[in-house]
Amino acid sequence: MANSQTDSPKPKARRPLKIIQIAPLWFPVPPDRYGGTERVVASLCNSLVAKGHKVTLFASPGSQTKADLVSIYDKPLIEAGISWRNYLCNLNNLGKAYRLAKEGKYDIIHSHLDILGIFFDSLTGIPTVHTMHNPLYEAQDKGKTKRFGRFNIFKSYASSLNMVFISQAARSKASLKFLKEEVIYNAVETEKFPFYPNQEDHFIWIARISHSKGIENAIEAARQAGVKLMFAGRIDPDSQKYFDTEIKPKLNSKIKYVGELSQKELPDFYGHAKALLYPIEWEEPFGLVVAEAMSCGTPVIAFKKGSMPELVEDGKTGFVVKTMRGLLAAMRKVDKLDRGYIFKRAQERWNIKRMVESYENFYYRICE
Repeated sequence: MANSQTDSPKPKARRPLKIIQIAPLWFPVPPDRYGGTERVVASLCNSLVAKGHKVTLFASPGSQTKADLVSIYDKPLIEAGISWRNYLCNLNNLGKAYRLAKEGKYDIIHSHLDILGIFFDSLTGIPTVHTMHNPLYEAQDKGKTKRFGRFNIFKSYASSLNMVFISQAARSKASLKFLKEEVIYNAVETEKFPFYPNQEDHFIWIARISHSKGIENAIEAARQAGVKLMFAGRIDPDSQKYFDTEIKPKLNSKIKYVGELSQKELPDFYGHAKALLYPIEWEEPFGLVVAEAMSCGTPVIAFKKGSMPELVEDGKTGFVVKTMRGLLAAMRKVDKLDRGYIFKRAQERWNIKRMVESYENFYYRICE
């Protein structure tokens, strides 16, 4: 009788891949403070190297990575005072990355630069993976110039693109058919976010200071509930006026802005809070702060937009609500949630190993 354990064919060993990763140049990889995309890229690169792949990372100087680092400028763009609306430096970075890919016989190029990467996609014969860190949906293009907008440009290239979305909601909103596609959730270094079994008497909010991120909703909820709110986040130069006129006048002894936090400060900020309030006003494709908060055992109360129903298990790891009334009701009952369960689920869902293995499988699928 044949021994099924010894006679069955062994799975074919996968060869290590040569991969180019192309990050935005605004911040180092990983950033000390703001920069969700850069943190994801950092974890991806380091883990791929640890698994035996040859990785070259095009990113800002000051990046700390196990990959081979290529920096074409002498400082991150944000430090150089380059506007978010200036695409030229990132286009230059893409051009140099694709040139190296062609000369160096790489297997995969992975672009994290949204629409900019698609124009280079077919120039080398080397397959490219594009991760959509921003929303992509038709309603973004409006008016008489709609046919010249971002969505329609993607539409014209879609059949030749290998696309990764960071949530099912983001994938559904795109409503385009790509050559190959996958949904791969972002991840956090969960080992850096310990469990906090006990909370203090305040709520938190954290993100880039912007109306779309729901900061005004969080402040209003705290005001109506008569509770303490601590909020943190980066203020971009073009958001300073918004902060000064719409947010700063609402600060008081209960509602406090604590600045932009470093990575080392985040666990205590999340872990001591009763809950993270995330009443967003846009179709958030993921929301790394949500995963980070839950990685400390802290529940999340979010508006039902974008990826929030996927990230937050309603009634278990937080609450997903539609209105201010629902937000206030959830704040009153959030203490009943099991922080131990929230922590356990976060460790299962948002760990780096899961994300990296998913990307690795997608790379091999494309190379086949």
